[in-house]
Amino acid sequence: MVRISVDIDSCIGAGQCVLSAPEVFDQDDDGIVMVLDGEPAEPVADDVRLAGRICPSQAITVHED
Repeated sequence: MVRISVDIDSCIGAGQCVLSAPEVFDQDDDGIVMVLDGEPAEPVADDVRLAGRICPSQAITVHED
């Protein structure tokens, strides 16, 4: 199981997370990351891990439980 935390102050609104895992991430009107599911199921866990790795501002942290 993975758990997600985000640092919205670090987010630059690149949107790579939304492209990688649209079931889990969205962006607000200013482009800042929003987490739709903070503990996503295993089928999308690899997408979430990818989003965490490619976030240009490293605003996404994926915790492995």
